[in-house]
Amino acid sequence: MAGTTAISKIDTVIFDIGNVISRWDIRFLYEKLIDDPQELEWFLKNVVTPEWHFQHDAGRNFADTSKELIARFPNHAALIELFYPRFNETSPGEVEGVAELIARLSCADVPLFAISNFSAEFWPDFRSDRPVFDNFADIIISGEEKLIKPDAALYRRALDRFDIAASQCLFIDDRLDNIEAGEALGIKGHHFHDALILERELKSLSLL
Repeated sequence: MAGTTAISKIDTVIFDIGNVISRWDIRFLYEKLIDDPQELEWFLKNVVTPEWHFQHDAGRNFADTSKELIARFPNHAALIELFYPRFNETSPGEVEGVAELIARLSCADVPLFAISNFSAEFWPDFRSDRPVFDNFADIIISGEEKLIKPDAALYRRALDRFDIAASQCLFIDDRLDNIEAGEALGIKGHHFHDALILERELKSLSLL
């Protein structure tokens, strides 16, 4: 198994996507649709929440999750139904500076991969108009695997599919629990805050 081979030098980078490469927040969509600030806050806290959406990342279909949510909040059916067709509006652009770092890594022939908690339904349309992902050799989507970070099984599956060892990888994620799960398997983690700090890390590892 590739993930158990001892490698001393880090020569491969694995990225998360949401809030590392692409900005993401449910608020970006619904602040366009709900004018009243108090109603918006209530809706984001109680109706279309990250916890509800994370079911899609784990592999559930929007048809099922939306039906359940509409049964609980029938007065908000129209807003709930818009989540899938307008999902891309939850991600209005890239995190500043990261696409440039990815391009530099690619030009330096650093192997690039991604592991993302992402809906299998939402991913193809999201991916289609974002050329930054053309730099990646492979991308693991949690909804396709029916596994979600920080489950160690998802990391092991990624290492096997990418045919790389844990010890040769730098894994970049904005969530500390995801970083810690990778580190438990021997993957060096970088808890992402911004592109400048990440650039320093990449240079310290001689990746840039």
